[in-house]
Amino acid sequence: MHCAVIGAGIIGLSIGWELARSGYQVTVIDPAPATGATHAAAGMLAAVTEFHYQERELLHLSVPAAAAWPQWAQAVETASGRSTGFEACGTLVVAADAADRADLSVLAEAQRAVGLGIGELGTAAAREIEPLLAPRLAGAFHAPADARTDPRRTAEALVAALESEPGVAFYRQRATAVVQGERGPTVQTVSADGELAEIEADEVIVATGTGRIGEHGAPGEGLTGLPAILRLPVRPVFGDVLRLRPTATAPRPAGSTVRALVSGQRVYILPRRDGEVIVGATEREDDQAGVSVEGVHRLLRDALRVMPALAHYELVELTARARPSTPDHLPLLGRIGPGLIAATGFHRHGVLLSVAAAAAVRTLLAPAPEATAPRSPPTILDPTHLASFDPWRFS
Repeated sequence: MHCAVIGAGIIGLSIGWELARSGYQVTVIDPAPATGATHAAAGMLAAVTEFHYQERELLHLSVPAAAAWPQWAQAVETASGRSTGFEACGTLVVAADAADRADLSVLAEAQRAVGLGIGELGTAAAREIEPLLAPRLAGAFHAPADARTDPRRTAEALVAALESEPGVAFYRQRATAVVQGERGPTVQTVSADGELAEIEADEVIVATGTGRIGEHGAPGEGLTGLPAILRLPVRPVFGDVLRLRPTATAPRPAGSTVRALVSGQRVYILPRRDGEVIVGATEREDDQAGVSVEGVHRLLRDALRVMPALAHYELVELTARARPSTPDHLPLLGRIGPGLIAATGFHRHGVLLSVAAAAAVRTLLAPAPEATAPRSPPTILDPTHLASFDPWRFS
């Protein structure tokens, strides 16, 4: 069975590799793999601290995905010979003032009510975990089960793992249409120099991000050929992310991811083993594709309120990308027609949920006849829970 995956961000690459190692023939179609939201993402695998009240249904994906990530990362690293940057690090959540602490306390109660592990700490105990925290914080919480990965390195490892599999091909071209024929769907593509191609497949998985689906694409760039009555309301939610480097004399964070609420505004500080510190991220729907000055100002201001030592770091990269989001902030994950599956709209959860997306797509496909001894573990998902993410729910 031949599967064509349109889109090579973290979602498309994960789906492609899951299918390839399960015995399917796979073609991945993307003019520039992993250069969209994946390139900007910090890589928090935070089923606990990413939980929000209005996203309860997401727990059906986020909790099993978080549990599966360590084994998934190890499998990718073994197949590719490259590091994914996966780390089991835990998350500290801190409050700048009393109002922030009250808000975080209510959220922590909601997180515990659905079975997520988060406990309150004294600020002194929090500084024992992360000595660079500011001395005058109003409260702290700890989610020890949270983890993180490096999306850029993970994407590179997934590409290498895919390329090591027999029956995998990359088309670094833009998909323009899906055409249904007697033998199944065909993906039409165009290269940067205008060269046209057609890729026949048994199944097509639409894993593109924003601006690539039907009416929501830029003129001439939208993917056409999806069911006429299907509405996939994927919209771009832009975010600014900063990358810092310590100077020779600057102290380095201990290692936990730090999330903070500063006068009602959220900020995270994510240190990597090589010294890089990522500060993020804004959420804006202003259609400004470039980095926002206001966003950079707010992120630096709030990060320094939480971790003053960052003032002695170098600002080495400013990045803005669009996250693909939906009206209810839940992904579009399921079958949309004969030989067609959608896997998009993951908002800020794409890295965490990439494992779940891959497992979900595999459950939707017939077993690969080529597979004599499947190397992929049993699915991590209860298929009955996929109904909450049905792409047809907006149609």
